Amino acid sequence: MGKLAIVFSGQGAQYPGMGKSLYENSESAKKLYDYAESFRNGTMEQSFNGTAEELCQTKNTQPCLYLVDLCAALALKENGIVPDGVAGFSLGEIAALAYADAYSYEKGFEIVCERAKFMQKASEEHDTAMSAVLKADSRTVEEICERIRKNGEEIYPVNYNSPVQTVVAGSKNAISQFKENAKEVSARVIDLAVSAAFHSPYMDGAAAEFKKYLKNTELKTPGLDVYANYTAKPYEGSVFDTISMQMNNPVRWCDTVKNMISDGYTDFIEAGAGKTLCGLIKKISSEVKTYSVEDFESLKLTVEAVKADA
Repeated sequence: MGKLAIVFSGQGAQYPGMGKSLYENSESAKKLYDYAESFRNGTMEQSFNGTAEELCQTKNTQPCLYLVDLCAALALKENGIVPDGVAGFSLGEIAALAYADAYSYEKGFEIVCERAKFMQKASEEHDTAMSAVLKADSRTVEEICERIRKNGEEIYPVNYNSPVQTVVAGSKNAISQFKENAKEVSARVIDLAVSAAFHSPYMDGAAAEFKKYLKNTELKTPGLDVYANYTAKPYEGSVFDTISMQMNNPVRWCDTVKNMISDGYTDFIEAGAGKTLCGLIKKISSEVKTYSVEDFESLKLTVEAVKADA
């Protein structure tokens, strides 16, 4: 085995009941969930018993996903699985930084609650959406977006997920136009379970508010490599400068994974809800190994598999 990475799930992967078995079987998870509940009453009820509709609201999604992301990684640590580096997809980057000690786990929860509040507000100001574009390269997606913007609608490529998957964000009318244009190149377009045009200029106001909030937050140099969405490289210099640019700029996930592989990472564990990142990583490289931890059962399987490969 080469280097081991933990990668943290992003928004859109949420589902009712996530995190419950981790809370019931991990002391670290229980401690963090109990703190979260004391800080934000109702968080556990939303996570464990909330409806899909409730969890799709950004103000609820992000705090709940942060917890299952980070608690999955902490449960791995309890079982002796510690990574050489980490990365997180969008929201997951907040959990990645907490895991790497840029701030405490508890402070990370407070940060993500503020982040969610700012992004929820931005989502309510515009009628926007996000869609994943499959079976088309990123340049083709960029060209279609450019063509639609020339016609006066706002749409942007925002998540560069894999060589054949790019997510676009924009007005709902622009998304409709994009779907029509995508037919010409035989691309498949899938609407995402998110409530706003994240990582686009629609988030400029939220990013400005988040930056103002972070100025009063102590951010330390991470204790291990954290690959940033904004640069696709490990954080260097000011954490504040890099994380402040994340919310309204594209997630360069494909380049991030390629850079991690180039830096010697051969094994990736997705921590958090679902297995979306595992699927994307496999599309980027068939030569690496992927595992996932989202509950107690998958934790046991992953710990056994990783230790067997070590």
